[in-house]
Amino acid sequence: MIQAAYVHIPFCEHICYYCDFNKVFLKNQPVDEYIDALLLEMDRTMREQPTDRLKTVYIGGGTPTALTAEQLTVLLKGMAKILPLDDVLEYTIEVNPDSIEEDKLVVLKEFGINRLSMGVQTFDDELLKEIGRTHTNQSVEQAIERCRRVGLDNISIDLMFGLPKQDPNHFRDTIDRAIQLGVEHISAYSLKIEEKTVFFNRQRKGKLTLPPEDDEVMMYQDLLKLTADAGLIQYEISNFAKKGYESKHNLYYWNNEGYYGFGAGAHGYIDGYRHQNHGPIPKYLQAINDKIAPILTKHQVTKIEQIEEEMFMGLRKREGVNKTAFSKKYGITMDKCFSTQIKELEKRGLLRQVDDQVQLTEHGLLLGNEVFEQFIAVLNEENVE
Repeated sequence: MIQAAYVHIPFCEHICYYCDFNKVFLKNQPVDEYIDALLLEMDRTMREQPTDRLKTVYIGGGTPTALTAEQLTVLLKGMAKILPLDDVLEYTIEVNPDSIEEDKLVVLKEFGINRLSMGVQTFDDELLKEIGRTHTNQSVEQAIERCRRVGLDNISIDLMFGLPKQDPNHFRDTIDRAIQLGVEHISAYSLKIEEKTVFFNRQRKGKLTLPPEDDEVMMYQDLLKLTADAGLIQYEISNFAKKGYESKHNLYYWNNEGYYGFGAGAHGYIDGYRHQNHGPIPKYLQAINDKIAPILTKHQVTKIEQIEEEMFMGLRKREGVNKTAFSKKYGITMDKCFSTQIKELEKRGLLRQVDDQVQLTEHGLLLGNEVFEQFIAVLNEENVE
């Protein structure tokens, strides 16, 4: 039974230079029509592929708080009527520091939102301009104060490292500031240059200078140390939380469990099928108007693919993958599937086995992608039967 849902709001008031998510400028967009279509998609999905209860809901983007308070009310009120939200433990929405006015926060609180994910990226005002953000260090502090004032006190902030003109000192200052603000959760990711972004075009023209790899490694190591010193628990490669504030929604992804995906460009994983919705808003709206599922691609995940995903997503968690749970889930032991790979990675000091868990070592954290690659394209049908 599906217990998690992702909802995509593709509208932004500006486009950040690094972002490749499905998004469009807010101005002149059919926002109200999109909200109506989104609710129709949810309603049809619940009729065709129902669930008794959801435990987590995540509204992402884009910038969900680019919507007005009235539009947020229509969206959240409609979701409350359609989705089984009575047992939701974690109800998250992404917010931008400069688009989270108090009237919007009141609406979020009224409809049960209990966790905010705030796109901060850095507390350096010059770096914020460099990456195309419009908020400032001061506006982050003001936004967090507003959130606390209305009783929204589970706040996660996103940070980035490896940014143009960023050095380890810059990033240490950002981590220190995040810790001083007392947020409950920090997600921190290294910059990846993706196609169809401003940074990609600049890099292609030789106009983008990134920090050397050694500096990026140092930034990550500082992140691990400073968050640990502050009592934040690293429960996943890029995620750190006060005890009890780990992201329940993201754990559904890392545990390779199913979830609904609603909205333009959203991904879902239902009954063994992964799907992606149409990204362009006109195509998404047309599908809804035609009373058909707005799905662009749909793929049945094979047993081999499930097993591979179990490893490379599960190993992102600091606790790793449980061998007994793996056997129960797939009817085959982890050793039968990956004994050679695990032994080799243990010899290299990248993996360790603790009791019944297979997990990354501290050195393995720095080379996670290299570890994950070892579990891809090594199985065949005979291996898993």
